[in-house]
Amino acid sequence: MTSEIPRTELGNVIVGVDGSPSARTAALWAAAEAERRGRPLHLVHAADTDRRALFAAAETIQAVREAGRDLLIETANAVQERYPALPVTRELSRREPVSGLRDSAGDTGTIVVGSRGLGGFASLMLGSVGLGVAARAKVPVIVVRGDGDRPEFGSVTAAVHGASDLGWLLVAAAEADARKAALRLVSVWNVLAHVGSVATMLDDLDEMARRRVRETKALAELVRGFHPQLIVNHHVETGTSTPGILVEASAHTDLLVMGREHHAFGAGPSLGRVAHTLLHHAHCPVEIVPPAFATRDEET
Repeated sequence: MTSEIPRTELGNVIVGVDGSPSARTAALWAAAEAERRGRPLHLVHAADTDRRALFAAAETIQAVREAGRDLLIETANAVQERYPALPVTRELSRREPVSGLRDSAGDTGTIVVGSRGLGGFASLMLGSVGLGVAARAKVPVIVVRGDGDRPEFGSVTAAVHGASDLGWLLVAAAEADARKAALRLVSVWNVLAHVGSVATMLDDLDEMARRRVRETKALAELVRGFHPQLIVNHHVETGTSTPGILVEASAHTDLLVMGREHHAFGAGPSLGRVAHTLLHHAHCPVEIVPPAFATRDEET
């Protein structure tokens, strides 16, 4: 199996900036990520002037563009003050934010956005741009959650389910490798998800749980085949709330990575319940990897 899948290489880092405090935090986090990868950082401000031009005066559009340029320059200066050797480029996009970020990322980049909380209960909520990008992008998307000065734990956590996760799991492995951190595979065995459906006997449930343990262990061994020097741990948690267990795990890791669900019957882009909960409540940055990115053949 491993001979058919190329080792994942992390691409350039694209971060959206809009003047909010969370976007500034995301830009600095993205700069550190780009430096770890040995890649440039690309700052994008999507001014949405194509749509605004339909109802706004030319003077208003010009003011919006000038404000966007000033914001990009200010953010670039803040980044280079902290990371002087990092190559930083700027882009003032005419498109709305979701499309602008997707276009800038191309086929190989990683998009970084901030969570849009402004304090109180709002700090738990993610803005529409973050949700839209995470649900529709064809490349990995990282939503920067948690405090900007939270301590490093030296680990990347991957929320795995079964053998089909190997493609996107290699992105998590590459993230851990870039950090020189350990990779922890966490799979949640939720017995309530099976009672009354595919299993009705206790012995069947026990066997399904053992199968989950075996699959998680096998995934860890496959990852070690791609990254022999990487420390890979695996663990199956038992509980009644998969999102709750993963939110708790996010408090003790530097990055939580998960694959975006496949869509049944050709349904449009969306996020599953677990991903949606993590993007709103996780204590650390969350990376969502779409199926198309994880399974396609690499050109390089």
